Amino acid sequence: MSRCALLTAALLGLLLGLEAAQSNQVDGCCGFVVPRREWRALASECRQTLQLPARYVIVSHTAGSTCNSPALCEQQARNVQQFHMRERTWCDVAYNFLIGEDGLVYEGRGWNIKGDHTGSIWNPISIGITFMGNYMERAPPARALRAAQNLLACGVARGALSPRYEVKGHRDVQQTLSPGDQLYAIIQTWPRYRGE
Repeated sequence: MSRCALLTAALLGLLLGLEAAQSNQVDGCCGFVVPRREWRALASECRQTLQLPARYVIVSHTAGSTCNSPALCEQQARNVQQFHMRERTWCDVAYNFLIGEDGLVYEGRGWNIKGDHTGSIWNPISIGITFMGNYMERAPPARALRAAQNLLACGVARGALSPRYEVKGHRDVQQTLSPGDQLYAIIQTWPRYRGE
């Protein structure tokens, strides 16, 4: 092999190594997301993909039970999914991600699949994240709010969210009390929040 070919091969190996390292860094920054298999999600029947990077993030709450440990939050994620699939007859849990009071994020439809969280106008152009619980009278704990912020940073790092994404409350785009008065007041202070 010529000296030029050896140098080309060495540079190519170095570049491929850097790409792999960058990919591992992105995946590592999202390590707080509990994959579907770990919370024992039912198989998804969804097929419609999102066009990424998404420009909007819609924040909601489930208005149901809260959970504050991984075991309880895994069960609550399964409860929400079963309600959506069996009662609503949707193809999967409605949200792209569910946030527990344990400070973890539970993968719903994930970054690539269109959700059923906010109606026909917003679902195809947004990532839907929901806090598991009812936040009308109380705010989520700080660890849950940090998890949401980390998820948004993860989305930008992965290229799934536009670096210029906007956060909206569920009530900004539909007639609903979601994400609850207390959580809504908090997300209005986030730097990327843009109301109605």
